[in-house]
Amino acid sequence: MDVVALGELLIDFTENGISSQGNPLFEANPGGAPCNVLAMLTKLGHKTAFIGKVGNDFFGKQLEQTIMEVGIDASGLQKDDDVHTTLALVHTYPDGDRDFSFYRNPGADMMLTEEEVPEELIKGTRIFHFGTLSMTHEGVRNATKKALRAAKEAGAVWNSLDEAKEQVLYGLGQCDILKISDNEIQWLTGEEDFTKGVHWILERYHIPLILVSMGREGSRAYYKDLIVEVKPFIQKNTIETTGAGDTFCACVLHYILEHGLTDLTENDLKEMLTFANAAASIITTRKGALRVMPEREEVEKLLSCFN
Repeated sequence: MDVVALGELLIDFTENGISSQGNPLFEANPGGAPCNVLAMLTKLGHKTAFIGKVGNDFFGKQLEQTIMEVGIDASGLQKDDDVHTTLALVHTYPDGDRDFSFYRNPGADMMLTEEEVPEELIKGTRIFHFGTLSMTHEGVRNATKKALRAAKEAGAVWNSLDEAKEQVLYGLGQCDILKISDNEIQWLTGEEDFTKGVHWILERYHIPLILVSMGREGSRAYYKDLIVEVKPFIQKNTIETTGAGDTFCACVLHYILEHGLTDLTENDLKEMLTFANAAASIITTRKGALRVMPEREEVEKLLSCFN
């Protein structure tokens, strides 16, 4: 495998109009950051696999079928007979930004155990990807740490993010590539200035490549003594931003798979961020993310329009 990811696989209920009675209508979109990342990587021609747990219910079967349809190896997907598939209701604001309400107390993704982690799958991958949402509860936290140990023994590259400060900091200590959003870096470090926030992280952890996604302001890469910023591709027909960060993250991992993590130049970083920003902008024009990731040709077509 090129990339194996562990974490949440869930249903995003996204707003999709108003009923005749004036009630909001929601569409059940397959989602969850790890598989969003894998779906985009698969579109770019990489072999991917997912490790996680869903409920043995209607939504769990929908999710299993979906990730297999998009080409993600589902051999590491477990099903729970007692706990239902995790759900998230997504409220979309007029500017396309969104707010999540999780139905996850508990949700099936939290129930993954150490014993259910397929170590051989992890040991055979080039990159292991995780987000620290999978470290907010003890059972799945232990499973994630076991997976990290296996990945570290195999020399895989890391990618980490999100929630419960103590566990986020643990994740930072494990990763070689960090993708973090603007609001997350401010929450984690207490610094409003992103560069100061990155320096706060680097004073505590040696992370070769840090990516900061800044929404409508674009993105930055911090690598050795280089800081590279690339503006976003603003779309007039943006619907919502769900999955944009995941798409961006996948494109960064794609670039690292093709070029490695050593001796990157300023031009390399600019090329990487430009492609990732373009792909992320395309996903903002679509409902959901996992099933509708852009093809490489679509990204290249958008780039050609701006050249």
